[in-house]
Amino acid sequence: MIIACPHCKKRYSISDEGIEKIRDRAVIPCSACKGDMRSSVPAGQPAGTTPSSPAAEKSSDGDSLKSRLAQALKDLPPMPQAFDQARGLMADVHAKPADVAHVLETHPAVSARVLRLVGMALYGDAESVSSIQQAVTALDMKTLNEFIILACASGLLSRELNGYGLKAWDLWRHSLGVAYCVRELASRMNPDMAEEAFLAGLFHDCGKLILDSCVEDRIESILPLVYEEKQSFQIIERQVLGFEHPQVAADVCVKWRLPKSLIVAIALHHTPSRFEHNPLACILHAADAIALMSGIGVGIEGSLYSIDEKAMEFLALDDDKIGMLMVDAAGFVKRTMECF
Repeated sequence: MIIACPHCKKRYSISDEGIEKIRDRAVIPCSACKGDMRSSVPAGQPAGTTPSSPAAEKSSDGDSLKSRLAQALKDLPPMPQAFDQARGLMADVHAKPADVAHVLETHPAVSARVLRLVGMALYGDAESVSSIQQAVTALDMKTLNEFIILACASGLLSRELNGYGLKAWDLWRHSLGVAYCVRELASRMNPDMAEEAFLAGLFHDCGKLILDSCVEDRIESILPLVYEEKQSFQIIERQVLGFEHPQVAADVCVKWRLPKSLIVAIALHHTPSRFEHNPLACILHAADAIALMSGIGVGIEGSLYSIDEKAMEFLALDDDKIGMLMVDAAGFVKRTMECF
């Protein structure tokens, strides 16, 4: 059984026999921070009670997990208002630079990151632009709105995900790499799809935000499937949790009011040829694989990504194209991360 210190989060693998030995101790000290871990040790079976059947336990666990995921989705922070405003401006042919300036002026935390992105884009120095007016006159509205979207999304996708083996900002790095690759691939196939593809890349793994604590609680069952049986992580999620992160990501995207076509592609990005052919899902699948091959934000999932051969054939990607995308994506992630 895996238990984690409630104070420093250090994890311990303890046998059932070991749990029985320490359960009644007055204090169970963490070897790392010396904090008391009693609250992390499961309670024993009350005297005189009959253990429930495996089927009943599985049903109860499934119901509990559904309730837990529903609550986690409810507790997830909303998309910042500046995100919706930026997307609205991108769709408005009459929008002016002054409109972008207004969005930035009313959202100081977002504007601070946008100014750093503008400085990096213009001068290779995140500290070189200090005024909103300078920013809105130096770059086109499409780029400025993209920077607003990046600034908003980074706050939602930057936290540590222990269950997936992702440190703070790892998910964000991976999301940036996928967003870059998927936009490049979409631009070659259908330029009108490029901006929607970029958004899909940014949010394709947001379901991990909801599933992470459940994965972490079951890590003792998951690790043998990863390292010994070499199963793809999506199969492991389905087997252990009954849910997959693309499926949960679709629910997150509904909450964040993302376009339906984007949500469908995200839900299918691990299995794009399973249902009706979806070009964006195929492109997103390939971009995700390329970012993982680049080593960008790789956690436990790592090399266990299951490639959909039909999707790769559809895109006709050769080794040279993949190699160039890997290099360019790594450069994009490095430059962007200097602004956060």
